[in-house]
Amino acid sequence: MCKYITGVVQDNKCKMLAVNGMADHMHIFIGYKPTIAIPDLVKDIKLASGSWINDNRLTNRRFNWQEGYGAFSYRLRDVDEICRYIQGQEVHHKKITFRDEYINLLRDFEITYEEKYLFEFFDDIYSTPAELDRTS
Repeated sequence: MCKYITGVVQDNKCKMLAVNGMADHMHIFIGYKPTIAIPDLVKDIKLASGSWINDNRLTNRRFNWQEGYGAFSYRLRDVDEICRYIQGQEVHHKKITFRDEYINLLRDFEITYEEKYLFEFFDDIYSTPAELDRTS
């Protein structure tokens, strides 16, 4: 999955810096070229990877990404730290749920939000990154 998403990002003329995921979410850290709008890039990633999952029958039922996404920008000097953070998702999520992590990011970036518009979180579902890569 991570390799496939990397290909989609590269096809959109962006540079993959780090990608990793858990059973309920993905972190995709890219060097962004503003030749494509972020919503269009996310849509392309979701459509292409969702089709790939379904075409290869990687789940017992039809796969669909949830609506929405979060996009945050970081300083160049933080790239190594963010890459380590993304690669350490399995350990990280033993300490904090995705829901709490996402809300913390919204607060850190001073983004106002309403609970009713947040993702549907699945805090009890976790797979290791190795399980996600097994299919790629």
